[in-house]
Amino acid sequence: MRELQAITRQLCASKSASVLATLVSVEGSSYRRPGARMLVAGAARTGVISGGCLEEDLMEHARRVGASGSPELVLYDTTAENDLVWGVGLGCHGVVRVLVEPLPPRPAWARAVAKNMQAGKPTHLEVVWQGPPEALGTRLMAEGGNGASQGVFRDTVEPPTMLSIFGAGDDARPLCSMAAALGWSVTVADSRGAMATKARFPEASRLALGPAEELAARAAPRPGSLAVVMTHRYRDDVPLLRTLLPLPLAYLGLLGPKARAERILGDLARDGFGVTERMRETLRAPVGLDLGSEGPEAVALSVIAEMSAVLAGRDARPLRERTLPIHA
Repeated sequence: MRELQAITRQLCASKSASVLATLVSVEGSSYRRPGARMLVAGAARTGVISGGCLEEDLMEHARRVGASGSPELVLYDTTAENDLVWGVGLGCHGVVRVLVEPLPPRPAWARAVAKNMQAGKPTHLEVVWQGPPEALGTRLMAEGGNGASQGVFRDTVEPPTMLSIFGAGDDARPLCSMAAALGWSVTVADSRGAMATKARFPEASRLALGPAEELAARAAPRPGSLAVVMTHRYRDDVPLLRTLLPLPLAYLGLLGPKARAERILGDLARDGFGVTERMRETLRAPVGLDLGSEGPEAVALSVIAEMSAVLAGRDARPLRERTLPIHA
């Protein structure tokens, strides 16, 4: 996601032509899946198509496309056991097709992606990679054009994942940094104005301040977003969970031991709050995966890993235990 965000920003700000390489088709194994993109502007590139083995060759294609103004479909076949590309056996055992297309300054589809990302809306794109040269390229999907078509890759660009961090202590800082590195939009919320500051959280998209009873409403996490409560203050966690538990969040985590979480849920129930079984199952307390974490950075890693697994619908088991392909 961060890759496409960076490409979109660069395209929207550019005043000169550029070249975009899009992975449009994969048969067998590949480091990246369809939708991976690399933007070439002069000698600079943004994004990657592979693990580093195809980019230099694609730069040559991009230079040729930039000079000619005509798109090219590039095919890489690594199915042979002893495939040699630039003297290196890739061993990926796959066939990938990459469309390399010239782009004008500020293409309409890139401006639409940027606008929709800001509004939290998806953008539907299609990349035509088979047909006459004038028909090839990336564009906004036409209304009702969601059916399968040969030689057309259709891509839904989702808005950035939203994470609300309740608590602006020192251990929230690496969590905010890691989430921002993934391209997520992070809101940091705290009742203490001296803690939730731009100086302490430069990567945060937004800061929310207010009393604990109003903090969740001011942070306003969207349905399907992520939230983690890490205030380290019991009196703040209780009202926060009272507001957050009924929301249709994709993930809700609470820092602290399991006994502490049970105590909070018990207090809420005694106050007349209806703690349902669904709420108990949704609440992840203690938050994070069991990585043997110690220290703010390691804890942040375990939390980010658990949230990523939830978003992908995975159980976070080691990949060597999978019996199915890594990618669908």
